[in-house]
Amino acid sequence: MPREKHLKSITIPVSTYEHAMKQFDQAASRLHVDKGLLEFIKHPRRSTIVKLPVQMDDGTWQMFTGFRVQHSNVRGPAKGGIRYHPNVSLDEVQALAAWMTWKCAVVNIPFGGGKGGVICDPSKMSEGELERLTRRYTASFFDVFGPESDIPAPDVNTNEKTMAWIMDTYSMNARHTVTSVVTGKPIVLGGSRGRREATGRGVVITVREAMKHMNIDPTQATAAVQGFGNVGSVSAQLLHKLGVKITHVCDVFGAIYNPRGIDIDELIKFVAQTKKVIGFPGAKPFDSKKILFADVDILIPAALENQIDGKNAAKVKARILAEGANGPVTPEADPILAKNEVFVIPDIICNAGGVTVSYFEWVQDRMGYFWTEDEVNARLERIMTEAFWDVLKVALENKVHLRLAAFMVAIQRVVEVVQLRGIYA
Repeated sequence: MPREKHLKSITIPVSTYEHAMKQFDQAASRLHVDKGLLEFIKHPRRSTIVKLPVQMDDGTWQMFTGFRVQHSNVRGPAKGGIRYHPNVSLDEVQALAAWMTWKCAVVNIPFGGGKGGVICDPSKMSEGELERLTRRYTASFFDVFGPESDIPAPDVNTNEKTMAWIMDTYSMNARHTVTSVVTGKPIVLGGSRGRREATGRGVVITVREAMKHMNIDPTQATAAVQGFGNVGSVSAQLLHKLGVKITHVCDVFGAIYNPRGIDIDELIKFVAQTKKVIGFPGAKPFDSKKILFADVDILIPAALENQIDGKNAAKVKARILAEGANGPVTPEADPILAKNEVFVIPDIICNAGGVTVSYFEWVQDRMGYFWTEDEVNARLERIMTEAFWDVLKVALENKVHLRLAAFMVAIQRVVEVVQLRGIYA
């Protein structure tokens, strides 16, 4: 094969960050906003890479690479999680930080977007090694983090304990306790009630409102959930309580299926003991690669990004696709799904319940006064419901799908603040 033809046959994958920028451009092109202003709010304001020396349990030293990206602080402090994963990259973190900016804007809370990560494999590290890594990471970003500048939260492979280590390390360097520097903390350290369930609860609130819009009876609906971590399990449990029949569930180890519906409460107990859904006595094994194309009314991808793309989007049979994960659908898939009348609830609104209750936690920490779980859930209910119908209104008025509408709403809110503040030069 001639060299030129061989080169043309190579497909270069589009990065996650390029996906995020393409989504921005598609929405921005429909707004009458100065192009220079759009460039100002489009790109990250600060991206930092650090090298983290950590002493392992055997006494040896290992170098890790850490990232923190502040995409925007126009509407308030940067806000976003920290993930520990072997595949973390600057490209991914920049995309996630950008999505956080639009997510906070679309639910109208006073935060900008941020994100962080460390390249590591937590499954191969002891708790002591993870603690030393976390404290080193926090110390390296002491001048970046802060209640008024950048507020981390849990993400993939990080949790309440990780946040407690971050809060303590930051507080020791600040010489006083600063509970509001992170969210997603244990309740006894200033965490908010309802935070653990917040992302999944927000997913189900938006699905419920979509069913109202589409005249779908929850008690006659079926659902498939990809990913059975915090977001997937809570989403499945709350959908189950609405009367939706959950027929398909999968995690990283495999998938299960029961056409009569899976008892989600029992499955949660089973997974707590076995750490996987495979082997659950109330369901049969299922090909996890096919769960995205299950014949159900509701599909919730709650795993990682780029799951549905231009090559497989036409196989999706669900009527509602609710993005529990960040970026599970690529820009190439959106027009295919829209043509097939799949009602996609985009991540920047669908899974915004987590950051919304993180905002509540930040507010409570700063007040020193804490709400009941019912109060937290009522406030979340109001914000998520209003955000869904705000976005749907723009979608119907402009005859666009919900992702474009959500980005249009978010971008316009950030632009409005920039125009009022002005740009310091």
